[in-house]
Amino acid sequence: MPAMKRHYALIAMIVMIVFGTASAASAQSGPPEDPWSFDFGLGWDNGITGQINSSGIGTINNQVVVVTNNSYNDVYGAGLHLKFGGGYMFRESTEIRATFTFQSLDADFIVPMGDIGSSNLYGQYTDYQTFGLDVGLRRYGGNLSRKIRPYGEGTIGIGFVDKTDVTLVAPGANLAGQATDFYDQTAAFTFGVNAGVLVDTGSRVGVYAQLGLRWVSGMAQIDDLASTGLGNINDKSSRWTLPFIAGIRVGF
Repeated sequence: MPAMKRHYALIAMIVMIVFGTASAASAQSGPPEDPWSFDFGLGWDNGITGQINSSGIGTINNQVVVVTNNSYNDVYGAGLHLKFGGGYMFRESTEIRATFTFQSLDADFIVPMGDIGSSNLYGQYTDYQTFGLDVGLRRYGGNLSRKIRPYGEGTIGIGFVDKTDVTLVAPGANLAGQATDFYDQTAAFTFGVNAGVLVDTGSRVGVYAQLGLRWVSGMAQIDDLASTGLGNINDKSSRWTLPFIAGIRVGF
């Protein structure tokens, strides 16, 4: 199955689990004995779609430039996903949650950016990092066994994305290390759905694993490239990822 079709199939499965879990938890009583919880999770983001730069034609140093598009995966690959927060079970199977989320992608690659004059053009991006707050609702389904509970959740929030720069190099065009401000620090909108299982290891302690779908809106453009004719190559920077997280949950 092609990679894109696998992504869509996995997204559909996550959405079905979320809504299926919500239906299974429709008949509920009041809050449990220990309604509050704290959890910490660590994992990684797997990129689905999103372009760190689009294609375009312009001029730099009086030479014609052709820029080809690069996805986040071309520049960064998979990255760290860390989250911590808490929740309140206001019903037996329904929890209101607030979670802080940190994402970090290392820019380990020098990527082809296109051509300038008769030379190849390369770029080195700075790291991509976000820190944000997500709020949402989690619904637990019926126990798969005495200690295992599936759940589904939906979240919305705001993420603060660090400033992103790119350094351009073209050996054959005498362009060496020209740093370009590409994206300003941004307050981005976030949306996510997750499906997972919680395994109770004690009366108040459990471990969990979940797979999600997360969207972060585009970053704020900087106009350094406006006079070059390349002002539109950084206007489609929103991204979709599939974060996988494992962690621990403590009730109190």
